[in-house]
Formats: sequence, structure tokens, C-alpha cells
Amino acid sequence: MSITGSYSIFKTSMVVTGSRLHAVRYYYEFEKYIEKMGYQKEMGILVAFSGTVKDDYEEYTEVGINKIKESELPKKFNGGEYQVLLVAEKYQTGFDEPLLHTMFVDKKLHGVKAVQTLSRLNRTCFGKEDTFILDFVNSAEEIQAAFSPYYEESLITETTDANIVYDLKSKLDEFRVYWDTEVENFAKVFFKPTKKQSNIDFGELNAYIDPAVDRFGGKSEEEQDEFKSTLTKFIRTYSFVSNIVRLDDAGMHKFFAYAKCFLRKLPHEDGERVDLDDEVVLQYYRVQKIFEGSIALEQGQTLPNSKFAGTKKNDEEKSPLSELLEKLNERFGTEFGDMDKVLEQFVADMEKDENLRTQAKNNSKEHFKFPFNDAFMGVVVDRMMQNKEFCERVLDDEKFGNTVKDLLVGYVYERLRASS
Repeated sequence: MSITGSYSIFKTSMVVTGSRLHAVRYYYEFEKYIEKMGYQKEMGILVAFSGTVKDDYEEYTEVGINKIKESELPKKFNGGEYQVLLVAEKYQTGFDEPLLHTMFVDKKLHGVKAVQTLSRLNRTCFGKEDTFILDFVNSAEEIQAAFSPYYEESLITETTDANIVYDLKSKLDEFRVYWDTEVENFAKVFFKPTKKQSNIDFGELNAYIDPAVDRFGGKSEEEQDEFKSTLTKFIRTYSFVSNIVRLDDAGMHKFFAYAKCFLRKLPHEDGERVDLDDEVVLQYYRVQKIFEGSIALEQGQTLPNSKFAGTKKNDEEKSPLSELLEKLNERFGTEFGDMDKVLEQFVADMEKDENLRTQAKNNSKEHFKFPFNDAFMGVVVDRMMQNKEFCERVLDDEKFGNTVKDLLVGYVYERLRASS
């Protein structure tokens, strides 16, 4: 597989629209443009919204436009036939599609909804190196404010000028660490057509990078730090700019490919070099970068363990929340003895939400999970002070948080419908 082939697979996108009507109109404008440009074979689009939309006396539904069942949409979007998903509320939360890479935002986002919506891109998968968001409505300050309650530090860089990539490249050239001939020869191998690739190529790729690594090692510590910092900034900036500006610069793209592999072979901060003697490492990076190791935010301490006093209850005598808690403990190896009380507080808070009650009354359990996810995260934020450990675990450990929601949604749904 060539780099161009693997690259297109991971360019699945979501367009967050301002309303259901906007989603419908976007769909037909996309359809016109795709036909005009002759992209029918390369690009497929889906739309997601609830109910029926009226526009110029015409009525539209999601199923009517997509020509597939509503329940089939996530699977279809994952199948490679469709690259763009236009959404209005639906799939802004609770949509876990690892292939989702790009998001275009044409809607005001606030608070937890902003965090949940943009976090749709945070799912990792083989070959997914980065993500990209193009926001037409929200300012950097608004998004930073939305994320601040959930993270100790939220960093949003200044607006990027496309010319910066050339400034950074010029600065890198001044170090005389790599030679243009090495970059050119590297690119000839790296971008070789799939049918002509062979295992020998991976040794050649290393051979064109290693001399630059040696020259880097001969620089002073100060020069090394400056060069590595500039190289890292170049890679990030080029990756960003190339998503929104067509540079039409083959030489710059060749250097970008070279730079990514070169950076991987430079020493770590602790002075140890990444071991790439085994050419398999570079081989897989050439096709598409592999996720290495695990990424996890530091979790808070678990709540103290406590045992139930008195006679043990039979299974049929346990409260539903106690049973949910047992499933949670079994799945994650935790020992939350009295967390059912905390869960009961969460449920009580959601029972006060009249909008959520209306959603439960008028929707199926499958559709109810979307407003439920929003309400649940709102309660997590509100109860951060009273139940700090549990709420931090929900926010820091995505798998744990999703499991709590999955276990709780049915219970809340039935409670709200019963009390309507």
C-alpha cells in the first residue's frame, strides 16, 4: 500500500450543522458539488437528523435521503463507501468512529457540548496520525473556555500563516543537517508505486536518513534542541496548513515525508535514540504510523471500600443500581462499595430535568441515549465537588465513563417514563 492510498482511507469527516434544515440543504449542495467535480466514485455522503424536515413544501427524513436504515448508518460510515457525515445534533455525542479524522463546525458550541462534539475525533486507530478541525463559527477563546473545566491546561495556538512553513524550512536548512540529495532520494523510494515496492526499500530509507542523524549528533546541545524544536514545529504546521491551503509544492511535501521519519530517529530527551535498526519499524511508519504504547490520563484514587452489614441479600432483593455497580466492579476490577448512592444522586438530578423526561417519553431507548449522554455529562460537571473521585474517573477514563453511561441509560429511561 502506498502512502497516498492509506492517507485517503482515514480522511473521513463530520460536518456539524446548525439545524436539521441546514443538514438537509448541506446534503444537496454537497451532492451537486460532487457531481460537478466528478467525485462520485471517490466520495459518498450521509446525513443524520431526527424526525421530518420541511423545506419549500417538501418533506425529508434521514432514511429517505440516505436510502438505508437508521440503525445501519454507523456501520455504513465505517465501511469505506462514505467519507462525509452531515449531522444535526445526532452523533455529536456517543458516536465512537475511530476512522473519523476531520470536523467542519458550522454551529455555536458551548460548555460540555463543545467538549463532547470535538471529542468525536479522539478515537485512535491504526494509521491515524492526527486530527483536523475547521470551525467557521466559534472563536478560539470560546472553545478554550469550554474545555477549561475538564482539563488542567487547554492550549490553542495562534492563527497560522501558510508562509510559516517556508520560514521554518529555511531555518532548518541553515543547520546543514540534511542534504537536498538525501531528501530527494528518500522521496523516490518513499513514494514509489505500490507494485514496485520491496523489502529492500526500507533499508534504503534508513540509509538516506542516517547521515543526517550523525550530523545532528555532531551539533552542540543548544543547536540540537533548537533544530529538533523547529523540526517538530514544521511537521505540525505543515500538517495543519496543508489541510486548509493547497500549497502545490511537491518539494515541500517530499521534505515533510522525510522530516516525519527523520524526527523519529532523533534522540529522546533522556538522550536515548529510538531504535530503528530493525527496518520493520520504518516499514510500518512508511505505510502509516502505528499507535505505540498506551495513552491514559492519570486517574483519581478509588473510593474507600466498604462492606454491606447484616445478612447478604439475594440477587432478586438487590436494588438495580447495586446490580449495575457490581457489573462495573467486575468489569474494571474496582471495589466501589457504596457507589450506588452516588449513582442514585445522578439519577435524581436527571429526574429533575423536564426536557430529558420529555425525551424519554417521546423517544425509543435507542434514541434516548443521545440526550441522556448530554445530561449525564452535565451532572458529572455539577457534582464534581461532591463526588470528585468518581467524576474525575468518568472524565479521565473514557472506557470507564462510557461503561457507566451504558449501564445507567436504560435504568434512567425506565425511571423517567414511569414517573411521566
